Amino acid sequence: MSGPVIDLGELRHGPDPDPIRLPRPPLARQRPLRCALVLLLVLAGLAGSGPFNRREVLTLPAELGAEALVTDDLFVLVEPLGGTGQRRLTATRLPGGEPAWQVPLPTEGRYWGVAQQGETLLVTGHEVGPDNQGTLTIALDRRTGTYRWQQPGNAAALPDGNLLMWSTAGDDQGDTLRGVDLCCGTVRWQLPISPGGMFVLRDGEHGVDRLLVVRLRGATEVRDPTTGAVLARADLDAGGGASGVSVQLADDLLLTIGGATATTTAYRLDDLRQRWRVPAGEALYASDCGVVICVQTRSGGLRALDAATGRDLWASDRWGWVWPYAGRLVATTVSSAGPGAEEIVVLDPPTGRVLAELGRWELAQFARGGPLIGVRRHPDGGLLVAELDVTGGQARTLDVLRDATGDCQALTGRLLCRRRDSAYGLWRLPR
Repeated sequence: MSGPVIDLGELRHGPDPDPIRLPRPPLARQRPLRCALVLLLVLAGLAGSGPFNRREVLTLPAELGAEALVTDDLFVLVEPLGGTGQRRLTATRLPGGEPAWQVPLPTEGRYWGVAQQGETLLVTGHEVGPDNQGTLTIALDRRTGTYRWQQPGNAAALPDGNLLMWSTAGDDQGDTLRGVDLCCGTVRWQLPISPGGMFVLRDGEHGVDRLLVVRLRGATEVRDPTTGAVLARADLDAGGGASGVSVQLADDLLLTIGGATATTTAYRLDDLRQRWRVPAGEALYASDCGVVICVQTRSGGLRALDAATGRDLWASDRWGWVWPYAGRLVATTVSSAGPGAEEIVVLDPPTGRVLAELGRWELAQFARGGPLIGVRRHPDGGLLVAELDVTGGQARTLDVLRDATGDCQALTGRLLCRRRDSAYGLWRLPR
């Protein structure tokens, strides 16, 4: 350690036997000397500690009722126009906050979703009006906001960069699946599903990579969602759910629960050959939990099955929502109280053992593979923000956002939250 050393002398526990009294310097001369010395030491310390850790915040104005999304280098708002059903889309460039473009949406409706696919923005909502009442997706140029096309239904990304779309004409008319070109909305293939049938999608790393079609009567099909081609077909007696059969996809398995034999049956998705069958018990539906299959029961409990054999691994009635993350399971407790804020724990998938308790948090929305960020009300106002480290089993406090109220979206290195003044704040999270 280098630098000036101030000798404070020897600390004594009693008075000196023969204290030597030195004349005290005049106060007016002593105070500037002390101040200068303290300031010198403070500046030296700051110089050695590096730059200030300043929180970077971008304020993005928004009215109440506006829906917001950050996508790549754009902040996008879906804003109501007056008291009508008309909506306007406003885009702001990031990270500087410069206005990009603003366009009215061509159809009145309640829009709730904005997504980016390549250089296209997809805005999805519920169309309203005397003649049109259904889901609608509108495609716009991401750079300019220029209108491209619109079609009824929802949209999901495909691995080749195009879209899978589906729409429902009514309970008695069934669904329609379509492969659609992103550039211009051209329909590449189309498949009607009769009433009573159903379809299930499997999300891969780059979009929907498998499509399962279950009909009320007839064979069950596995299709390539990019081309619509049939990859496998078999009569599984799944019945489209009409006979109390629940059908789900979990990784490379097709699972049916219920039916006349009250069983949970697993089929290989690539060829629809049966892999295993076990009694269903109180099983209601199944979901992919990584190395295990999570089964929710009618009584609200959770069972974990071995994906290879269907064997019961463990069961618990403590957990509500459960999902895989970083090779482990993240679960919320059934007894959690209050809207949004829930007790979050980390579980070992094969055993169900609690590995860590992360505390009570409201999870910010996050994309697949994105950071797991928790927020909760701070006693002095604003939101306490923490990174939920699933692997390390701890909640690492990042910041206290005094002006934030909630409605947060977690992005890589950034957090978007609604502020008290109805605007949004985009905070850069500390590393």
